[in-house]
This record gives sequence, C-alpha cells and structure tokens, in this order.
Amino acid sequence: MFSLLQNPKILLLDEATSALDAENEHLVQEALDRLMEGRTVLIIAHRLSTIKNADVVAVLDQGRITEYGKHEDLLSNPDGMYRKLMNKQSTSW
Repeated sequence: MFSLLQNPKILLLDEATSALDAENEHLVQEALDRLMEGRTVLIIAHRLSTIKNADVVAVLDQGRITEYGKHEDLLSNPDGMYRKLMNKQSTSW
C-alpha cells in the first residue's frame, strides 16, 4: 500500500484480495475501485469477482491470451474459458 502514497499512474495488483474472506474482500474491493480511478491498473487474479468491474479482461491459458474483452462480452460466449471459470467459481460457493 506504500506505493499508493506516491500516487502512481500505473498500478499492479497481484492477487490483492486472495487471502481475504468474502466480506473483507468486498470492503477492500470498494476502496480499490476508488483508488483505481484515473490510473492504469493491471490486476492479476484467480478470484474472478475481483476483475468483473475492469474495463478490459484478458484471459491467459498457458502463457497465451485466449480471450480479451469486457466482462459482459466474455460471459456471453457459451464456449469461452472466462464464462466456464465464472460458472465454476459461482457454483463452488
């Protein structure tokens, strides 16, 4: 969080909420959403709920981008990996 004090133009968040329970993840995500305004932010996440508000999502599989687009557009592809991962995560709760 020290890097936020320097008001960077680019921010890299690598699994920023992975160790949090659902309630605290929601609180941290709300704070991060405010902090991300006006910045370029690269978010690395396995928990897809943390990226659903992103402007653009890139899905990586074995080091290659296999899907790229908005959350809603990627969800609309019934055969897409993003949709399959979202469905899997939403049913595992």
